[in-house]
Amino acid sequence: MAKVFDRVKETSTSTGTGNVTLAGAETGFQAFGSVFSVGDETYYTIEDDSGAFEVGRGTYSALNTLSRVEVYSSSNSNALVNFGAGSKRVFVTYPAVRSVTDQQAVAFAIALGG
Repeated sequence: MAKVFDRVKETSTSTGTGNVTLAGAETGFQAFGSVFSVGDETYYTIEDDSGAFEVGRGTYSALNTLSRVEVYSSSNSNALVNFGAGSKRVFVTYPAVRSVTDQQAVAFAIALGG
């Protein structure tokens, strides 16, 4: 089960479609390593200044490293984004595809006899 924490945001200069090396928390935010242990899963967003983005599920796989496991949405037709050079922002998010709407909650309660 993926863990989420508030105000977790780091920068990265990683390129390509592989693991993301986290380069430190942005001012006013906490680092992934301050709340996650190696092996923990979370939901993430990666974005760059050109408008490229990726929202998915990843694993804090090693000190300062996020492994991209599954992409939910992205600027690359919902596939891994091949990020180029430059700074990116990587942060914990709660993706829409994993959220439960009020209508879904009511339907679930009705199905359970509530």
